[in-house]
Amino acid sequence: VQLVESGGGLVQPGGSLRLSCAASGFTFSRYGMSWYRQAPGKERELVVGISSAGGSTNYADSVKGRFTISRDNAKNTGYLQMNSLKPEDTAVYYCKARIGNGYWGQGTQVTVSS
Repeated sequence: VQLVESGGGLVQPGGSLRLSCAASGFTFSRYGMSWYRQAPGKERELVVGISSAGGSTNYADSVKGRFTISRDNAKNTGYLQMNSLKPEDTAVYYCKARIGNGYWGQGTQVTVSS
C-alpha cells in the first residue's frame, strides 16, 4: 500500500490549493479515504472523509463550505480542493486509506500566509 500526497505549498489568505493523493498497491475503489491535518504543536485532526464510491462525505465544521473532497477511482487518486484558505489552515495534510487500522501518506505542507 502506498499513498503519495502532492499539491501543497505557500498561498496567501483567501487563496486556493488542490491536494492530490495517489494510491497504489491496493484496490482503491473498495475503500474509503480521509484527509487529516496536523499543525505545529497540535494533534492530528480529521478534515474530511469520503466513502469508497464517493457518495458520502463528512467534513469538519472548520472547513465546511470551503473545502471539497473528491476521488477518481479510475485514476486511483483522491483530491482535496481548498478554497478561501485561512492562516489557521496551515498544517501538514495527510491522506489516509481506510483499510484496517489505516494506511497513511507522507504528508504535504500547506502554509497560508501573507
